[in-house]
Amino acid sequence: MGAPSAMQSALLRNARWRLWEFALWTLAFALPLVMPSHALMINEIAIVALFAMSLDLILGYTGIVSLGHAAFFGFGAYVAALFAKHVMPDPTVGLVVAIALSAVLGALASVTILRGTDLTRLMVTLGTALLLLELANKLDWLTGGADGLQGVVMGPVLGLFEFDLFGRTAAWYSISVAFVLFLFMRRIVHSPFGATLKAIRDNRLRAMAIGIPVISRLAVIYTVAAAVAGAAGALLAQTTGFASLDVLAFDRSADVMLMLVIGGVGWLYGGVAGAIVFKVLQDWLSAVTPQYWMFWIGLILVLLVLVGRERLLRPWTWLGRKNGAKA
Repeated sequence: MGAPSAMQSALLRNARWRLWEFALWTLAFALPLVMPSHALMINEIAIVALFAMSLDLILGYTGIVSLGHAAFFGFGAYVAALFAKHVMPDPTVGLVVAIALSAVLGALASVTILRGTDLTRLMVTLGTALLLLELANKLDWLTGGADGLQGVVMGPVLGLFEFDLFGRTAAWYSISVAFVLFLFMRRIVHSPFGATLKAIRDNRLRAMAIGIPVISRLAVIYTVAAAVAGAAGALLAQTTGFASLDVLAFDRSADVMLMLVIGGVGWLYGGVAGAIVFKVLQDWLSAVTPQYWMFWIGLILVLLVLVGRERLLRPWTWLGRKNGAKA
C-alpha cells in the first residue's frame, strides 16, 4: 500500500502549478496588448510552440522519433482552410473539425510506428509526410496545388471578435487555444497514464513485462499528438487565411525538432522555450544577415550540443568545470 501512495503523491507534487507558470501565461496573454506591433510574430510563436509540444508528447515522453510530424500539422491546416471555404467560416467549429480529423489520421498512422526500430519509425513517419505532400500537390483542384488554397475568409471568433490586420485577435486566439491544449497535455503527462509512457520510453520490454499495454499506449498518445499538431496547423491556416504545400514540407518537421533540441525534451515548456528562442533568432538573424541566417542558427545548435544547454546558459561555469572535477 505504501508504494502506490508514494507514486500518487509524486504525481500530485509534479502536477502542482508553480508561481512562474502563472506568471508566464499571464505574460503571454498580455503581450499582444503590450507589444501590438509584434502581434503577428507572437501569434506565430504560439502556434509553433503548440506544434513543438505535440511532438514532445511522442518524442520526449514516449521515445518515438518522428521526422514527419508536419503531416498532421499540414493536414489540420488544409482541413481548417477547406472547411472555412466550403462549409462555414466559424473558426472554432473549423478548429474542432480539424482536431477530430487529425486524430483520425493519427490513429490510422499509429499502425506504422508500433513495430520496428527508431530508424524504421524515422523513415516511416517521414514517408507519411511526403505522401501527404505529394497528394496535396496532385489534388490541385481541391488544395490549390503549388499555388496554395486561396480565398479563405474567416468569421469572427465566437461570433464576437473579428480578425484584425494587426494580428492581435489572432494572437489571443492562438494563445488561448494553446493554453487549453497545454492544460490537456499537462494533465496527461502528470497522470498514471503519463507515467506508463515514461516507462515505455525508458525500457519498452520491461514495460511489457510488468503488464503495461504498450501497443495501445503508443497508439493513444500518437493519436493525441496528431490531434494537437492538427490544431496548430488549423490555427496557422485560420489566422493567415491561407494554406500551401509549405505546411507539409520537411522543413516544418525539421524546425520543430530543432526547437525541442533548443528547449529540451521531456517537459512541455521545452517546446515553448524552444519555439520562442528559435523564432526570435530566426527573425533577428534573417534581418541582420538575410542570406546566412541559417548558418548562425546551425552554429548555435553545434555549440548547444558541444557545450550543453545548461552550461551554455551559464558561461561562468565554462572554466570552473575542470577545477570542480579535480576537487
